[in-house]
Amino acid sequence: MRTEARQDSTGMQRIEHPLPSPSLGSQKTLVSFHFGSPDARPKVYIQASLHAEELPGMLVAHHLREHLQAAEAEGRISGQVVLVPVANPIGLAQRLDHKAMGRFEFDTAQNFNRHYPDLADAVLADAMKQLGPDAQANVATVRSLVGQWLKSWQPANELEGLRRHLLRLSHDADLVLDLHCDCEAVLHLYSEEACWPPLEPLARLLGCRAVLLARESGGGPFDERLSGLWWQLADRLKAAGLQVPLPQACASTTVELRGEANVSHALARQDAQALLAFLEHGGAIATPSPPVLPALPCTPTPLSGSQTLHSTVPGVLVFLAAPGARLAVGDVVAEVIDPTAPEHSRVHAVRAEVAGVLYATVRERYVVAGGEVGKIAGATPFRSGNLLGA
Repeated sequence: MRTEARQDSTGMQRIEHPLPSPSLGSQKTLVSFHFGSPDARPKVYIQASLHAEELPGMLVAHHLREHLQAAEAEGRISGQVVLVPVANPIGLAQRLDHKAMGRFEFDTAQNFNRHYPDLADAVLADAMKQLGPDAQANVATVRSLVGQWLKSWQPANELEGLRRHLLRLSHDADLVLDLHCDCEAVLHLYSEEACWPPLEPLARLLGCRAVLLARESGGGPFDERLSGLWWQLADRLKAAGLQVPLPQACASTTVELRGEANVSHALARQDAQALLAFLEHGGAIATPSPPVLPALPCTPTPLSGSQTLHSTVPGVLVFLAAPGARLAVGDVVAEVIDPTAPEHSRVHAVRAEVAGVLYATVRERYVVAGGEVGKIAGATPFRSGNLLGA
């Protein structure tokens, strides 16, 4: 498979990455855009729509690309930026009964944002032999080892080929932004605790209404495999008795750009401007006037304190609270109506069991028994294990 690269008049490079072909006469292509020098720092990697039906990020990438091309033409890209506007051409082509089906791959039923390889485990043996007393030299060594491992990885199918391309583009980034959205939601982000300090300015600039942090969410999502590489490798080296300095060399986040229907030029331009300001704040783009950081609209809460609301009965779902509402324990979030039930049991209330912000709700207005209704960002941890949904 041959990678095609083209450069425009501003210096931006557009690269096509063919995926392994799953069938005769069929092949999909991942496209990346590269700004700045390939050896410059910081390196920022931004991708959109890994869950392919989540389209707000794709439009944000469209508008951000215009800003990046202008900055490139003006010679202001002081670091490097890699932009992948359509991170999942496999899921984008999946439709069933006229509906987009971009969250799970049809062939394997795997979530496109789970099951990425454990990079810390992949390079541990070599890292134990090669790391020394110089922290920055260790960072360079680990990035090189991961790059070599990814280069040698032979994907068994189209889905693994997509994962490999995305990791090869991003594994050596200082900052990784994975743009998603929920069904209906306010703007929020997920990240690992080790990543929060460098990402706080991003939450301020985007105006996040919830920030959910975890040491590790579980399931092997794309963003956490990149940032988790560093603290997990450091922990494993220490457990093996090696005292070598290894900084947290990557901060990654999943940014949830509101809901699936929030696809508008006004919102996308606003979000692209916030991402541009974050790139300027972080030094990837030079600017004579560094952006002023607004106040953080929310207090970060543990992902383990997030309550996922479920209905115990089936029926028509009627929300009494909208995303962004601040709830107390016992507040009614929604009613589930069974128009066939006896008079005394027609209406079932779904109540908040934790206090916090209702940051996301489902899109459908019919719910089955046990079905998900929404999510509340609570401040007190009460869950453990795999903290992400399907």
